[in-house]
Amino acid sequence: MRIDIITIFPEIVEALKSYSMIKRATDRGLVTVNAINLRDFAYDKHKQVDDYTYGGGAGMVLKPEPLFRAVESLSSQNAPDEVIAMTPAGTPFDQKEAEDLSRAEHLILICGHYEGIDQRVLDHLATKELSIGDYILTGGELPAMVVADAVIRLLPGVLGNQESLETESFAGGILEYPQYTRPAEFRGLKVPEVLLSGNHQEIKEWRRAQALEKTKAFRPELLDNNERED
Repeated sequence: MRIDIITIFPEIVEALKSYSMIKRATDRGLVTVNAINLRDFAYDKHKQVDDYTYGGGAGMVLKPEPLFRAVESLSSQNAPDEVIAMTPAGTPFDQKEAEDLSRAEHLILICGHYEGIDQRVLDHLATKELSIGDYILTGGELPAMVVADAVIRLLPGVLGNQESLETESFAGGILEYPQYTRPAEFRGLKVPEVLLSGNHQEIKEWRRAQALEKTKAFRPELLDNNERED
């Protein structure tokens, strides 16, 4: 897989891709993550990529010309499956979206900044907009890396045990069951006896019940979504 991240702060992407799962996947040749400096596609002498918004108002907006040039240049090398703009108004990013994107061969992610991105980019260049939550960040670099991380860890060969993908939170539409490790007792706090029993069927049933209870307590809307899908 190839992921190109268009940004005015490539050093952020370079730093974040040097750790954990992304680095492991890169070292194994499973993915290539490229930080694309948007200013390389601004042809004026000041390398300007933003300008004032028409109609007045505070803040600057990313210009269309360098973004179109950047995406067209990357597309000419390898046609992308998706050109994704990271915006507050985008579709909420979730595990299902990560699974869908993990089947792509080439993704281009556009990092917004300042007041936003010229609407012509969103209407005629991006194939979709994604948001990682209902809050505002300084730029789209962190959201882009969140998407990249969630997608990359789903690629075959990245995780040491692929089975873990089937049991973690959101994999089955609900939260993950509680986890415990040694010691079996710490400061009078004991691991549930069922987990020490060796009875795999009882453990499976306990984990399912705990996962449902945890989801009901913290994210009840997930249960509602599953009911609607059923």
